[in-house]
Amino acid sequence: MKSITETNFNFPCQQSVYKGKVRDVYNINNEKLVMIVSDRISAFDVVLPKGIPYKGQVLNQIASKFLDATSDIVPNWKISSPDPMVTIGIKCETFAVEMIIRGYLTGSSWRTYKNGAREICGVKIPEGMKEHQRFEKPIITPTTKADEGHDEDISKEEIINSGLVSEEDYLLMEKYTYQLFERGTKMAAEKGLILVDTKYEFGKKDGKIYLIDEIHTPDSSRYFYSEGYEEKFKKGEQQKQLSKEFVREWLMENGFQGNAGQKVPEMTEQKVTEISERYIELYEKIIGEKFIRVESENLLARIESNILKAL
Repeated sequence: MKSITETNFNFPCQQSVYKGKVRDVYNINNEKLVMIVSDRISAFDVVLPKGIPYKGQVLNQIASKFLDATSDIVPNWKISSPDPMVTIGIKCETFAVEMIIRGYLTGSSWRTYKNGAREICGVKIPEGMKEHQRFEKPIITPTTKADEGHDEDISKEEIINSGLVSEEDYLLMEKYTYQLFERGTKMAAEKGLILVDTKYEFGKKDGKIYLIDEIHTPDSSRYFYSEGYEEKFKKGEQQKQLSKEFVREWLMENGFQGNAGQKVPEMTEQKVTEISERYIELYEKIIGEKFIRVESENLLARIESNILKAL
């Protein structure tokens, strides 16, 4: 199985290229962005040494389908998806915050709560809550958007008072975030899933706010299986979940959490294949369709050709 961990294209009118942990984003004439979702995989802010076949296709196609399914709520950046691993869209001025919305007390919010905090990002959390408990109403816990290092928690008031985002823009992003999460929750329920938490990113162009980047993928969202949720919650057991968490768990079991001096465990062919199959399973469960593996003799040539035809 082949995977793509690096791209070095030079497209007509290309102004710059940004390489993130997973995505390579090409700026075309400061008007469009070509986002190539590579097969790189990251955990604990570290890009792991081997690519995962089909991961880029899985993430790009999930995001593409959800962008189409939510375009009636908020305009989004997508123009087209000319290749299974590529989305071309409108270049926006990105807001420097990520809108994280949580329907359940789990993950980092649970760890913060367990350590005694009763307020997260300015949002008060009731006493007596348990891990994986559903909030009465979803809460938004924004973070700053860091180019390097970790994103930092920030409150709505701090965002507005610091001028990071205007009050008018923030309130509209907040409204979109609740509406998108409600739609995502409904779509997940139809597939026997619970959308636990997720993040949305927004940008602005010509005075209009757009949803940008990915949406409702297993890299940006956490899903639980609906079946067995109540029973496991009552017993205080861990939930069966659909997300990238299984990769983090494998790394932690092998003594890696991204700290200085720690070494990434060996990624055998068997482990790479296993992770690839899990991502395909995630796709089929979240989308409710069979995943079609798009094979190519030369992945880079196929991607380049499809992008050039679309530009």
